[in-house]
Amino acid sequence: MKRSGKVWSWFWMILGILYFFLPLVATFIFSLRAKKGVLSFLAYEQLFNDSAFIKGFSYSILWGVLTIIVGILIFVPTAYWVRLRAQQFRTAVEFITLLPFVIPAIVFVFGLVRTFSHPPFLIVDSPALLVAGYTVLSMPYMYRSIDTGLRSIDVATLTEAAQSLGAGWGRILFQVILPNIRVAILSGAFLSFAIVMGEYILAQYLAKPAFAPFLAYLIQQKAYEPAAATVISFALTWACMGIINLFGRGQQTQIAGGH
Repeated sequence: MKRSGKVWSWFWMILGILYFFLPLVATFIFSLRAKKGVLSFLAYEQLFNDSAFIKGFSYSILWGVLTIIVGILIFVPTAYWVRLRAQQFRTAVEFITLLPFVIPAIVFVFGLVRTFSHPPFLIVDSPALLVAGYTVLSMPYMYRSIDTGLRSIDVATLTEAAQSLGAGWGRILFQVILPNIRVAILSGAFLSFAIVMGEYILAQYLAKPAFAPFLAYLIQQKAYEPAAATVISFALTWACMGIINLFGRGQQTQIAGGH
């Protein structure tokens, strides 16, 4: 019985690997066929020589980094305070964090445009509005990752210990709590970054340079370059996962233990 279960486990694992990686391998091979009759990196060369690709890709990375920073500054204090002092608001906060799942992105972006396209909130042309929109879209992932990290440590004990040593709230939050949940933060950051890299509607309708609108345009104009861009995007995603694993590997056991 145990041997049969082990065989089935390997079967489903191999099937899952094939399901996810065979399309990627096929996409990669297709991207190498830009030069007739031979396999070459011509599509990648043309892509990296395209200033529009460099601009869109670079800006998406910038938007992703800014979104992560803003998300950490907002959601870490919020999740910490809810868990420490405002447990009665936990359900309401969790409901709010789920709203991006039920509000279509197209409705959200038109709401942003209508609200912030006239005084006194005339910031529709500012990149800050795009980053704010991305922060909202990433809220379910970032907040819940941070909340999960906080559940794994004894927040109250760590806070009381830090206060007994004379630490203020800022020092407690950024020098005691944040280092103990860095893996959770990195997980949320990775998901937020992936959302920014793949999100099309906000960047398109707010008329900001980004990778997803460029890729949509490229698909209409080219054959092999979109495949190359997809492979590059996937490689960047895996690089982010590697960074999370690298930082998570060095995390020590929490000071006060988990619940």
